[in-house]
Amino acid sequence: MNPLRSPAISRSPVRRLARSRREVLGFLGSVAGTALFGCSRQPEGLPPIASSGSAQAEALLDCIVRPQQTAGPFFVDTQLNRVDLRTDPATGQISAGVPLGLLFQVFQVESFQPEGPRRCVPLPNAVVDVWQCDAAGVYSGVRDRRSDTTGQAFLRGYQRTDQNGVAEFLTIYPGWYPGRAVHIHFKIRTGSPSGAIAPSSYEFTSQLYFDDALTDRIHRQTPYTARGQRAQRNHQDAIFQFGGAQLLLPVAQTDWGYFGRFGIGLEMG
Repeated sequence: MNPLRSPAISRSPVRRLARSRREVLGFLGSVAGTALFGCSRQPEGLPPIASSGSAQAEALLDCIVRPQQTAGPFFVDTQLNRVDLRTDPATGQISAGVPLGLLFQVFQVESFQPEGPRRCVPLPNAVVDVWQCDAAGVYSGVRDRRSDTTGQAFLRGYQRTDQNGVAEFLTIYPGWYPGRAVHIHFKIRTGSPSGAIAPSSYEFTSQLYFDDALTDRIHRQTPYTARGQRAQRNHQDAIFQFGGAQLLLPVAQTDWGYFGRFGIGLEMG
């Protein structure tokens, strides 16, 4: 079945993929399980981030603090609260491409003493924005020399983290455009606990990158082949050189596409 046309995915893009997701999480670690990615430099033998019976559980971990990177010129604060980013609200059209599930797990880093151990506490109710180009390398909501997509909002949206610091999205594997390696932008903000996004009291902006070999494999498929071979690999990207290796997204293949989990600790003090 084509995941882009699956009614189950359309109704609940990530959570309805139960069997596939269990298989993926077996590879990546559970949503609230041991710290395979993002909150520990030495995950072996560490306690779980949160127990399955308590959303308030905490663990003593050496958290990874990821580098910030530029937001670039294409951020548009659409305030679209949604899991499935593929659809353009203006036209109803679904962006073509290989489905990609994203799971962010966000933590606040707390220090007991300046040089002492640090504690990762799941950060609930944070706003996680995601935006990216489509398979043809085009962003929505902007006008440039290549295209004019003002008024459209495909491949953009936000989710608030739950009590475990988790926010999930369904999108597509991104295409490419000149001057950049393949990437996805994200921004994490804290503010009002209401539904609207209030002026942020804390903001973290960065980008996700992908293994070049995986991108080569995916970009040999349609609709990516229509764009031609990309001109920029990770090591050739000037922005990637500033911490990009710490922003590579671990990705596993599923029977419906690909799935990546990204953990991040934020020093908010």
